[in-house]
Amino acid sequence: MDFQFKRTSGISLIIGSLLLIATMVLHPSGGSVEHILHISKVIVGSHSLAILCLPFIGFGFYGISVALQTPGRVATLAFMMAALGLVAAMIAGTINGLTLPLFLSHSTEAIQSQPEVVQSIVRYGAAINHPMDYVFIVSILLAMGIWSVLILRTAVFPKWAGYLGILFLLLVLIGLVMRFNFIDLTGFRIFIFGLLSWIISMGVLMIRR
Repeated sequence: MDFQFKRTSGISLIIGSLLLIATMVLHPSGGSVEHILHISKVIVGSHSLAILCLPFIGFGFYGISVALQTPGRVATLAFMMAALGLVAAMIAGTINGLTLPLFLSHSTEAIQSQPEVVQSIVRYGAAINHPMDYVFIVSILLAMGIWSVLILRTAVFPKWAGYLGILFLLLVLIGLVMRFNFIDLTGFRIFIFGLLSWIISMGVLMIRR
């Protein structure tokens, strides 16, 4: 693997991670329609950062896939799974962070005269957003699991990175079995910061190696 490409991929992972950290720090909690309107600028800003981080993380994931490539091309399968998860995250972030505030800002009269209709539309957006969150979580976990196994089977990266990925995968699976809610704000933050510990580790390793 070309050293410069590996280094660029690692830097991309770090940049994407920093943007995602900023997203989680700025991400406000939900609330009533009036509350969403009041903090609409913060919602749009935080979700814009989230969408911006996705191509950086995607490019970094592509670098990981190339570094761990085997004759069976299993690493490419992991990258396609991760790409599916990133697309789902983009859809969820767009609906929840851009479409919803824009819709509400242009529906002030309807909020007063037809609040039930507006609430139904808001709930419909959430009904799309929540499955997308689960698609993102499951797809990223599958990709991380494949990459972690490949790390353990090859000498491309230190084996501790593979064990770290598998440990995170097992902890999330245990949480899912115990019905821990990973798609509310607290649960999603826990998942993201756990995921970032692995992504940043891989970014540093790719830059240094």
